[in-house]
Amino acid sequence: MGHDSQIASAYDPVTKTFDYTSCFQFIKPYLEAPDLTIGNLEVTLAGKPHKGYPQFSSPDALAKTLKDVGFDVLVTANNHCVDRGRKGLERTIAVLDSFQIPHTGTFVDTVTRMNEYPLMLEKNGFTIALLNYTYSTNGLPVYKPNIVNRLDTAVMRKDLIKAKQAKPDVIIVFTHWGVEYQSLPTKGMKDITEFCFKHGAQLVIGAHPHVIQPMEWRKDKNQFVVYSLGNFVSGQRKRYTDGGALAYIELEKISFKPDSAVTTIDSAGYHLQWIYRTADAHKDYYIMPVRKVETDSINFVKDVTSQAASKTYATDSRALYGKHNVNVAEITVLPKPVVRKEEEVE
Repeated sequence: MGHDSQIASAYDPVTKTFDYTSCFQFIKPYLEAPDLTIGNLEVTLAGKPHKGYPQFSSPDALAKTLKDVGFDVLVTANNHCVDRGRKGLERTIAVLDSFQIPHTGTFVDTVTRMNEYPLMLEKNGFTIALLNYTYSTNGLPVYKPNIVNRLDTAVMRKDLIKAKQAKPDVIIVFTHWGVEYQSLPTKGMKDITEFCFKHGAQLVIGAHPHVIQPMEWRKDKNQFVVYSLGNFVSGQRKRYTDGGALAYIELEKISFKPDSAVTTIDSAGYHLQWIYRTADAHKDYYIMPVRKVETDSINFVKDVTSQAASKTYATDSRALYGKHNVNVAEITVLPKPVVRKEEEVE
């Protein structure tokens, strides 16, 4: 998300430009390390005036940074996707396209949705079908011909059938749902999860409550769900809302014949991350991997209040996950930096 304080932090009054690079500098290795990193973009890129709550529009520089730090795909169907009306929805799509960031969940029109949904992703010999839905648009209308995917099981069933017909190795459903600030999923969230699994999904990834909720890896059924990943980054500072988690999934594919293969979830884990806002006048934001904060010999988090908040977040999160997670443990090994070979220039 992008609240007013985050926009102000990214602004350089000298150059009169926005730069989010520093905010992501510590989390970047965690985003670059996986073969495919997918995130929820819960703002519009609607242009000026740049604004946070209640109707978000972040600078285009945010999209550039998201690509630079390792995000490969973004989902856009959430309760803020039409904060700036038709113009905002369409400009958001145009900006993502300009940075060549694949995305799904909102569409310019019905024809675009028909041709581009589900979003099919190819990576390292795997084919992934990605679907995305939201419970609401905060009561704001979706202006024709725009389309926002809603949590409508009749529509979702048709989409899942279409996804299965494409014969992907795995189907992922990103859901925007639930009750804000509640640490456990509602019955409705559980029902939709079972619906998705029944109709062919292997992974269900949730967002919206602004706090983390449990993860379950159902090994016997080859299914994984995280009900809420919390706040990856936002301006919210209250207890439980000042952080989130990264769900990490490894898939294994065994091919028997050219047209026959079985894909399974080989491992599942999570990284905790906490949002540090400096105590100085500028109030800079940094997404801090919790393990790095705890193990790094150089303590980047300087003030005592922030140090205590970080510890509280880690303790609260581990207590929740320790009690409610199923077969999903915290990853203790920090990712190695990605070394990219320089391209040869003839």
